[in-house]
Amino acid sequence: MKVSVAVRRFAWASGLMAALIAWTPTAQAEVKKIVVDTKVSPAFDGQVYGNAGQYETLAGRAFGELDPNDPHNRIITDIQLAPRNANGMVEYIASFFVVKPIDMSKSSHLMWHRVPNRGGRITIGEIERRAGDIGLSSGWQGDSSGRTVPGDDNDYAIVPAARNADGSPVTGPVLGRIVNASGPDSSPMRVNANPVPYGPASLDTTQATLMTHASEAMDGTIGGARAIPSGDWAWARCSAANPFPGTPDPTQICLRSGFDPTLLYEVVFTAQDPPVLGIGFAAFRDVASFLKYSTADAEGTPNPLANQVTAVISQGQSQAGNFLRGFLHLGFNQDEAGRQVYDGLWPFVAGRRISLNTRFAQPDGALKLYEAGSEGPQWWASWEDTVRGLPAAGILDRCTASNSCPKVIEHFGAAEAWGLMISPGWVGTTAVADIPLPANVRRYYIPSTPHGGGRGGFSVMPANAPNCPGPDFGRAMFAANPVSHDETVNALREHFRNWVMHDTLPPPSSFPTIADGFLVDPTKAAMGFPSIPGVPGDAPTGLVNPMLHYDWGATFNHLDGSGVPSNVPPVVRGVIKMKVPRVDADGNELGGVPTVLRDAPLGTYLGWNVVADGFHKGKLCNYAGGMIPFAETQAQRMASGDPRLSLEERYRNHDGYVAAVRAAAARAVAAKFLLQEDADALIAEAAASDVLQPVQTTASSAGQ
Repeated sequence: MKVSVAVRRFAWASGLMAALIAWTPTAQAEVKKIVVDTKVSPAFDGQVYGNAGQYETLAGRAFGELDPNDPHNRIITDIQLAPRNANGMVEYIASFFVVKPIDMSKSSHLMWHRVPNRGGRITIGEIERRAGDIGLSSGWQGDSSGRTVPGDDNDYAIVPAARNADGSPVTGPVLGRIVNASGPDSSPMRVNANPVPYGPASLDTTQATLMTHASEAMDGTIGGARAIPSGDWAWARCSAANPFPGTPDPTQICLRSGFDPTLLYEVVFTAQDPPVLGIGFAAFRDVASFLKYSTADAEGTPNPLANQVTAVISQGQSQAGNFLRGFLHLGFNQDEAGRQVYDGLWPFVAGRRISLNTRFAQPDGALKLYEAGSEGPQWWASWEDTVRGLPAAGILDRCTASNSCPKVIEHFGAAEAWGLMISPGWVGTTAVADIPLPANVRRYYIPSTPHGGGRGGFSVMPANAPNCPGPDFGRAMFAANPVSHDETVNALREHFRNWVMHDTLPPPSSFPTIADGFLVDPTKAAMGFPSIPGVPGDAPTGLVNPMLHYDWGATFNHLDGSGVPSNVPPVVRGVIKMKVPRVDADGNELGGVPTVLRDAPLGTYLGWNVVADGFHKGKLCNYAGGMIPFAETQAQRMASGDPRLSLEERYRNHDGYVAAVRAAAARAVAAKFLLQEDADALIAEAAASDVLQPVQTTASSAGQ
């Protein structure tokens, strides 16, 4: 039985693509047509934002085409195998969402182009609206799986599938994994937040391989690997009421004996009709270029931002930030007309390049075992990679050659050091020296923070333990880390605006380095991490997620992270040495920018956490952070054997703690990493907190 999931997935869009093909385009390849599907004016319940006044929103679609032979597009994997229109162009559709002042004479003319993360739609917040800024969100992820399936409230791309020149399908191997599944119910393959976007070309299980792993070490070592006979599993949906072999379904795996939660399941199968996902880079580029430079589309529909955009900063968090790093590395900051698209680029908590420009790419991956994205240079300036045998290169190489490099701000927290492999981007694969930063790049490290920052707040009651990021990965051992990025980001936003619009330099980069002694080996001894009750074994030794040297095969470009993988899963050639920040006597990180809660701590704030149960028990909780609160009194501390001073010993009383917060805020303001209005709010929040407040008792309870 032949099944083409990709063909079915894209068939629903054929009407839209047919309409575009029927429309006669002009010669230049770019965004050819825009359609505004929904306009809300005024938006946001009519709220007035300072001098900028009221805002409106425009949701629509951009119909674009690419010249596959243009040097700006030739790097896109499989673009030569994509279908072409009568003019020889490759077509796509990308959604967009514009947020703008109704009266554009009140605009700042700065546009923030936000990168959606796994199919979401994001826009500028109240701070940017008060400044009169313009917001843009547009689609780039064309795998159409889970949250990236086109809808009215998300941003997406529709891209063609590759076909061989003779019309036969393009095929290739795909990896899917299932963890912490149990019982008779079938299970889908997932990659981080979404289902694996591909299914088998055939439901014949003899044409696929399903393995179980009894264990997996972080260096890629597999324990207890065993193949499941093809007759003992099926591509099917099943349950106790609908037992094996179940109902045929290419998105589900059904086992004759059910799933064992102590095992990890890994399937390799042949898929067909790969979407040309690298087109997403060009679509993102061209939507921004159209809104920045064009007056109207080819049909005469006016650009709603014509002559109103003087500068553009693109901003993406986590996976979306990895997209920006890959976008720049592959040369997409120059459009087909040779114009620079972005004046500024701001990847949030993103230390790698997204895996998008490969055949059967899985861009939802988050650097778990066998997930691509760490290939080639992760650093900005050209630097040698002798460990992996690659030539000297850097992310900025192509934009430097084309004179299209933007100003760059990147910021990270501790979770990126432990779970998301930022170390090679700072010290290379040899990890013996700091890589110098180019003049157009600023790097800021927000110490002792979780991925994207915590919820903030000053409370002696820690938050619940979080779930480890990723599908069914497990639950964490320690409470969630509350240290926020928000206030630092507010300050960085102001600096970035001034840098891009007025060429005012932001504060110097601030991050731990080998040279200052704050970047060390990821061991308890090298870090100086204290022995805290409840922390298992020799943790955090052995918990860092290392970059693995993958060999994806001869048809894969390991420098660019592009091409056609033939080794699936990849061969692990080695483990890259990692570094992490050193810590103080409390276990809180040294180096980086000042933050109030880190500098007036209520506990040890971790960039790592430990899986409490399931297949990954005892290992790194992916990229979750954690918190281990201080004892409240000296007596409690002594009774537990905790070497860290108690809250009482540190601050004496509530007023003493508020004074510590006030002093920490003043230091951060002086260093230009905290705005005064945010400092005032944090001090007020600390004053209203329960830290070292006397326990209140009611009259009735006191008399009992």
